[in-house]
Amino acid sequence: MGVYLITGAEKGIGRSLALALNARGETVIAACLNDSDELRGLGIQVEPNIDVTDMAALQALASRLGETGTSIDVLISNAGIFRSDRFGELDYDNILEHISINALGPLRVCEALRERLAEGAKVGIITSRMGSLGENGSGRCFAYRLSKAAANMAGINLFHELKKNGVTVMMLHPGMVATDMSAGGKGDFRPPEEAAAGLIRQLDTASLGDAPEFRHANGEALPW
Repeated sequence: MGVYLITGAEKGIGRSLALALNARGETVIAACLNDSDELRGLGIQVEPNIDVTDMAALQALASRLGETGTSIDVLISNAGIFRSDRFGELDYDNILEHISINALGPLRVCEALRERLAEGAKVGIITSRMGSLGENGSGRCFAYRLSKAAANMAGINLFHELKKNGVTVMMLHPGMVATDMSAGGKGDFRPPEEAAAGLIRQLDTASLGDAPEFRHANGEALPW
C-alpha cells in the first residue's frame, strides 16, 4: 500500500480517484481547492484551500507533510479547467488562466512537493490528447489545447529532472469524461469512475524508463 496525493480531489475525476484508491486500502491525501466533508468522512486526509496557482499554499502543504514525515509514493496532478472559446472572440486572459492552472499548475505542484516524493515515486499528470500536436485534426479550443500542450512539455521536462532521483513521470489522458468541465458529458462521455479506474491501472504499471510516456487511460500510447 502506498501514499497517494491527488490535486483537485473534491470533484470529478479527482474525487473518483480518491474514492477508488481509498477503497483498495491506499493512504490518500486529497488536496482540494475548497473542501470535502464526504472524503473526510471516509477517513481520507483532506487538505483544503490548495490552489495550484498559489505557490505559497503548495509550499505550506509540503511543510505540513514534512512535519509528519509523510513521503508521497504517487503524486497525481489532476486539477484543471476547461472553457470553450471561438477564434475571433478569444479572451486572452482566459487563455493565460488555462495555462496557469493546466500547465503551470502541475509544474508548481511538483516543484513544491519534490522533497516529499519517495524514492521510486511516480508522478501522473492528467493532461489530454487535445494537447497532442500530432492528433490535432480539428482545431478549436485554443485555450485548452495550448495549455495541455504546454502541460505535456512541462511533464517531459519534469521526467528528465526527476528521473535523477528515481522518480518517473507519466502524462495521462482520461478519455472523454462526464464531469462539470464537460458540461454534463453528452454523447460518448464515460463516467468519472471508469476513467479513474483506467488511470489507476496505468499508474500501477508505470516504471522508470528512458523516455517519458503519454498514455490514454485504456493503455494506448498517444503521439506528442
